Amino acid sequence: MELKVYNIKGEDTGRKVNLDETIFGIEPNDHSIYLDVKQYRANNRQGTHKAKERADIKGSTRKIKKQKGTGSARAGSIKNPLFRGGGRVFGPRPKDYSFKLNKKLKKLARKSALTYKAQENGLYIVEDFSFDKPKTSEFKAFENNLKIADKKSILVLSEPNKNLYLSSRNLQGSKAITVSELTTYDILDAKALVFVESSIDVLEKMF
Repeated sequence: MELKVYNIKGEDTGRKVNLDETIFGIEPNDHSIYLDVKQYRANNRQGTHKAKERADIKGSTRKIKKQKGTGSARAGSIKNPLFRGGGRVFGPRPKDYSFKLNKKLKKLARKSALTYKAQENGLYIVEDFSFDKPKTSEFKAFENNLKIADKKSILVLSEPNKNLYLSSRNLQGSKAITVSELTTYDILDAKALVFVESSIDVLEKMF
């Protein structure tokens, strides 16, 4: 599969990049994508939910009435869940939702997602570039030149670039990340996946 290489002005440079079919042209595995996205979302859950049970409620533990002879149900303390202000029964407790997946499965999931993105014509290749200083307006102009300003997009870099990262940070639906940070969730979530030319080599070596 060949893709045209554009410059920062959105102009065709006349060069093309051959994409590795073992990464961008495999038979997609939907179940691996499901598992990888599930893990990504689970690992991002805080799991700090907590409700006070009767042991956590502040109050006296004395028996509020005698056991028998009152004509009503027995009650041990004012913190009984049946009373107003009492503890909650089986309330949520802090929990770690994260789980592990095999590296091979995660690679398969990313390859499958990249294949889907290639089939949707959602991949773009641009020449390597940088900004002298963080400038959101320049990054916005770059997106307008590529005609992806109205799409949720990700700029994939071969190495960290602070100026590009800061330039994209204030734009809703835009961000700049390195190849190593690219996840299956990111690939599927973005409508436009823009690779700088040097990042393709890094991606192929990684797989």
